[in-house]
Amino acid sequence: MNIDPRPLYTRATEQIAALVATVRPEQLAGPTPCAEFDVRTLLSHIAGGTRRIAVVGAGGDGMAVRPFLDGVEDDRWSAAYDEVRTEVRKSWADDARLDALVTVPWGEAPGRIALSGYVMEAVTHTWDLSESLGRPLALDPELAEFALGIALRVLPDERRDDEELPFDSAVPAPEGADAYGRLAAYLGRRPLS
Repeated sequence: MNIDPRPLYTRATEQIAALVATVRPEQLAGPTPCAEFDVRTLLSHIAGGTRRIAVVGAGGDGMAVRPFLDGVEDDRWSAAYDEVRTEVRKSWADDARLDALVTVPWGEAPGRIALSGYVMEAVTHTWDLSESLGRPLALDPELAEFALGIALRVLPDERRDDEELPFDSAVPAPEGADAYGRLAAYLGRRPLS
């Protein structure tokens, strides 16, 4: 895989930012397809994971970064997310970062592979958030197709019994599911409704 995932990652963060901007305070305690997260915790994880990949892109130890962003006031999620996604854009600006070996939660990989994995994570959590909010915006199908391709490559079903993986075994996708629905099902998620 020799692509530059930065444009896709940027598009994924733009999509998340648009979705985060729709969150109303009364939705923050609502459920998500991630049973252990409410909307507030999901936002914290989205922002924290984004900060982690920013640190990785800057050559730092991303594993030392907690994948949650704490202390964000309820009306500041959009601003907080915009700050961390700007960090990512800056930290990955140097083309050399794409071939540098970096350490991410699933091991050591070239930067382009690591960032592609974070595209998958961002797109997956976009679906989670969209489901939680009642699907307020149309989502980019090309991003979901890319993320699904990454998931199929790096998460074969036989690895799902690893307790360290944040994904359950695949479930059947609903009939006629779009790329987001197929991605979510492959990662063991089910729609809320």
